[in-house]
Amino acid sequence: MAMTVHVDIVSAEGAIHSGLASMLYAPGEMGELGIAARHAPLITRLKPGDVRVEDEHGKQEHFYVSGGMLEVQPDIITVLADTAIRAENIDEAKALEAKRRAEDALAGQTAEFEYAKAQSELAEAIAQLRAIERLRKMRSS
Repeated sequence: MAMTVHVDIVSAEGAIHSGLASMLYAPGEMGELGIAARHAPLITRLKPGDVRVEDEHGKQEHFYVSGGMLEVQPDIITVLADTAIRAENIDEAKALEAKRRAEDALAGQTAEFEYAKAQSELAEAIAQLRAIERLRKMRSS
């Protein structure tokens, strides 16, 4: 039986996941992180992307986070997200529209602030679409 660690995923709206996992994969600011039970303590920033929680049977749950913090202790992993959504609850049409608006804003940007905001919105929309894509691939395999 695989070793497990308790995982909590919370956002300003409330708790979205709480349970045991054999692995957690998260989009760290410096790259993808894979965290297992008894991992060394760690605190890092998260960028927008797909957080995957794998149970002891290898089944994965997908969540989209818009950024936040990841805290790892030997027996508990906490994802403190700005926004967290279960991947199956992401509205693909809204994400595609947000991506289109951000791309239009980047093309017609007039100030540095607008450019940075549009880049951030584009990154979030693309991360949501990637989370949907990974969920679809997982379900089709």
